[in-house]
Amino acid sequence: MDGGGRLARSLRSLRPQADLKAAAIGAVVLLRERLGLDRVRARRPLEREENPHRLIALLERYLPRRAGIAATVLMLLGSAGFGIVKGGHVEELTSALSNARNAIANSAGFRITAVAINGRKQLTQDEVLAIGGVNGRSSLLFLDAATVRDKLKANPWIGDATVQKFYPGQLQIDIVERTAFALWQQDGRLAVIADDGAVLEPYVSRRFLALPLVVGKGADTRARDFLALLARYPQVRSATKAAIFVGERRWNLRLKDGLDIRLPENDVGNALAALSKLDKEDRLFSRDIVAVDMRLPDRLTVQLSEDAAKARDELFKDKKSKKKAGDA
Repeated sequence: MDGGGRLARSLRSLRPQADLKAAAIGAVVLLRERLGLDRVRARRPLEREENPHRLIALLERYLPRRAGIAATVLMLLGSAGFGIVKGGHVEELTSALSNARNAIANSAGFRITAVAINGRKQLTQDEVLAIGGVNGRSSLLFLDAATVRDKLKANPWIGDATVQKFYPGQLQIDIVERTAFALWQQDGRLAVIADDGAVLEPYVSRRFLALPLVVGKGADTRARDFLALLARYPQVRSATKAAIFVGERRWNLRLKDGLDIRLPENDVGNALAALSKLDKEDRLFSRDIVAVDMRLPDRLTVQLSEDAAKARDELFKDKKSKKKAGDA
């Protein structure tokens, strides 16, 4: 059809012999109707012409008038449809038809001239419209409010949305945004999460750096309860740099000065209360230590830093030497 043989090849690929026969039948029937042979036969009912092709004769006898035209049109439409699907042009065709439809509606006075978006904080107006699939070619007449709402709710930042159309050209969108709750690190990657663990952004921009940091597999969904418990002890919370979820069972705290606090799996509240009391009374967080192990319910183990351990050993050596000298 285009001179390159593409349509002909498409027809040959779909049952070549049947297509050629159908095309020939349609052409013969169309020619006979043009020449008025049927009217001649009606005026001379006793005369019968012998058709050399029996298949065509049977089709002329039993098929309704203009069936050949319909068959030819259907064959051409089917070939065109097959070429569109096979060539992967369905989306392009759909987009072109939608743009044409919207252009007609816009010219008739249904162009979107005013947009009101309420409830946005983190997202910009252009981002909301892009998420909903609304652009400069969209017309209010053919805009599906339910589809726009579903697209908006599919975005992790948007918890709920309402879309209203006011003819002839005003669109109103009301959204309820999720709140950025914490930063979640897993496998070296940082993401912004909501309080239910949903990832809002797979990266961290500067405005989210002040959020609390949770680390480890499963920390995203368990962070809300643990951080709420930690907030009851501001002495510990203010000194905490990150909360690390270990083995999807228990939490460790990494303090800002590098001190590690190993919390128990159970009775975490009591451990945090004891930790807060130790820092208030004995300034535990200011000591020259690197780790505090609270995993055992009946004891607390403190790991000294390397320098503190050397100083402690030297102190013991001095005490032993003085004791030996005194005994002598």
